[in-house]
Amino acid sequence: MTSDAVARFRRAPYKRLLNAARRSLERTGGDLTGSVGVTKPDEEERNAIIGITGRYRAPDVKRATVALQELDTAVRGSCGLSLIALLEEIGPPLANRPERAAREAKARRQSLEAAYTSPLHESAGWYRDWLAGLDRDGTVTRLLRRGDGALIARAVAVLEFLQSRPADRAPIMLPALAAEVTHDTKALNDDTPLAGLVVRALALHAGVPRPGNAQELRELWDRFDVVVDDLASRVLVLNLAADGAGLGEWLTSAARTATPFYVTLHQLLTLPITLGHPMVRVCENPAILRRAAEELSAACPPLVCTEGRPSTAFRRLAHAVTAGGGRLRYHGDFDWPGIAIATDLIDRHGAEPWRMSAADYLAGLGAGEQQVALTGTALPTPWDRGLSAAMQQHGRAVYEEAVGGSLIDDLGG
Repeated sequence: MTSDAVARFRRAPYKRLLNAARRSLERTGGDLTGSVGVTKPDEEERNAIIGITGRYRAPDVKRATVALQELDTAVRGSCGLSLIALLEEIGPPLANRPERAAREAKARRQSLEAAYTSPLHESAGWYRDWLAGLDRDGTVTRLLRRGDGALIARAVAVLEFLQSRPADRAPIMLPALAAEVTHDTKALNDDTPLAGLVVRALALHAGVPRPGNAQELRELWDRFDVVVDDLASRVLVLNLAADGAGLGEWLTSAARTATPFYVTLHQLLTLPITLGHPMVRVCENPAILRRAAEELSAACPPLVCTEGRPSTAFRRLAHAVTAGGGRLRYHGDFDWPGIAIATDLIDRHGAEPWRMSAADYLAGLGAGEQQVALTGTALPTPWDRGLSAAMQQHGRAVYEEAVGGSLIDDLGG
């Protein structure tokens, strides 16, 4: 090998040809059986290719091609190096893409093997969808290339931990969850790759889109009783007197004046209360609670509002109600999210439906209020199978405000 000979191939007439050769060899793993070419070669490029092949090319040729074997022979004769060795000498080193793809495929299988052996793989469709999605869209490959392949196993461990918690579980703070599973309190912060994997799985589990902002992220964690911010998780109550220092005193004071009162999860965790109400009504829309405060005042029985999907603070308060021997009665919107909330409260807290029958739905339809079309997937209503059938038949939602008068009548006794 002579440096002058190698320098020759570094010059402009050979640049596009050798780049094409590099792309071909990297794609095939060094196979010399193909050909490469230069489109619309200039005069110097055309002469260089003629010199390599010994075949004339007209000045107006559209594309001049060279067999890789010919190019290899010409390079060997000129500088004593193979074509591959020359390209390595010029740099950068050649990549063997087939070999790299095979290594990545093996590493990807190994990375997912443990995930496939998780009990969740057999029992949970959302979990299988999550793994398939990670593999399909290249997430696993990107993690492996960054050296983060172990995050898959850590995400699985987080999901298994959440799935194994009992139904009456106490909420867990996000840093505590991270420390419990990964021994790093910051591992599940919202800007970490691990959090991204877990949140993606939880969104599939909950059947909702991935969070697009901080509030949606808090609400998603909240569904699984994981608290991102124990001050942001809250529940609205009316006339819910309680025993206990601090919070119990505040609730009792608010009940004396029929003042709606927000209770935070932080208060519920740090200032425990005892409740002795035999029945606590639950509504979904704060407009109902506000109306009850205005029209019934102190005569309104204990009323709690979920303000949409129940928060962890609500669940903590609901547990206090049932632990004190009380029952919950729930009313919400007659739409599929409202039905999902009702089902969840019945299953998790033993709540009873409150004016949530097919007859109540049909009465709401006839109330003359403006209604919107039902959207989403229909859900069963085990407490009244006719309700789901009626909702599907009429295809209209009845929101809680439309039947507020009946609810206020019930509360007024």
